[in-house]
Amino acid sequence: HVLQVACVYGNLTEHLIRRLDPQAYLSVIDVAPVQIKNLHEKLGDQHQVTILQQDASHMAFADASQDATLVFFLLHEMPVEVRRKTITEALRVTKPGGKVIFVDYHKPAASSPFRYIMVPILTTLEPFAMDLWNNEITQWLPPRDGLYTHIDKQTYFGGLYQKLVITR
Repeated sequence: HVLQVACVYGNLTEHLIRRLDPQAYLSVIDVAPVQIKNLHEKLGDQHQVTILQQDASHMAFADASQDATLVFFLLHEMPVEVRRKTITEALRVTKPGGKVIFVDYHKPAASSPFRYIMVPILTTLEPFAMDLWNNEITQWLPPRDGLYTHIDKQTYFGGLYQKLVITR
């Protein structure tokens, strides 16, 4: 059971579906009805996929019901308190030993040209994106209390993007 939190533009979901084991199952949630509709139209009938309208900060999944949870370019769209709740929910619904993967913006290295190009774009179009430049995702994690055992962080494109993998 894999959970994709938020529909995304492009073909990420199609790539995930192609990588699913024949017995695996993908659930995709999004708060916006238009995103749900668009993904239904994009995917057509997929027997291994369920698309649900849900708020990422209040998921309707049982505790420890997902083997992996992917939060792809969503945190930068959320105010801090909603971001904290979403991160907590992603950890809650993921099984012990499972992975919670966050992919989002990150502050590029000083030598990266992206650092200077993206500031006006993000500050104009993405009001919460600069939070991810000025803070670590780990800052918004709930107290460890057995919720996770390992954190691995990698950055890409001169540090503009990050992938944080938390082992539950």
